[in-house]
Amino acid sequence: MDSIISGPTGFLHFLASLVALVTGIYVLIARKGDSRHRKIGYVYAVSMLVLNITAFFIYKLYGKFGIFHWFAVVSCLTLFAGMLPVLLKKPQDYLLLHFKFMYWSVIGLYCALMAEVFSRLPFIFPDELGNPSKVFYKFVGIGTIVVMVIGIAFFIKNKPVWTRQYKKD
Repeated sequence: MDSIISGPTGFLHFLASLVALVTGIYVLIARKGDSRHRKIGYVYAVSMLVLNITAFFIYKLYGKFGIFHWFAVVSCLTLFAGMLPVLLKKPQDYLLLHFKFMYWSVIGLYCALMAEVFSRLPFIFPDELGNPSKVFYKFVGIGTIVVMVIGIAFFIKNKPVWTRQYKKD
């Protein structure tokens, strides 16, 4: 387990990721707008905030600020863009904005899961200097793209229904 979790920050990051993975998928597939959705949605948002903050303190893979840190920045922006409209109840179609950004927040989380799973490969397939090999980047890219394509297809298929459901006139 030491290779998966390194220190208290890694442990907190791991726990926050588990909570976010479970609550994120729940808020996407369960009924929207009731008190359960709101409560679990806030748990998701807080766990994502903890997950992203702790990500900025983990440098095990590269030893410096790397591509996964930039994805954490994007994740923070998506999370804030999804939460701000519902907290402010503005603009008029704030529920649609909330839904769209939170949808992509969860899809991004599952892309990060794929990247995390495949980030274990450098220790299996390191280059001659012990750095991540080209195989690593291919696996991370393919896994992330597969999740993103599924997310895009699902979004395109359901966008008309969601727009009617969440857009205020």
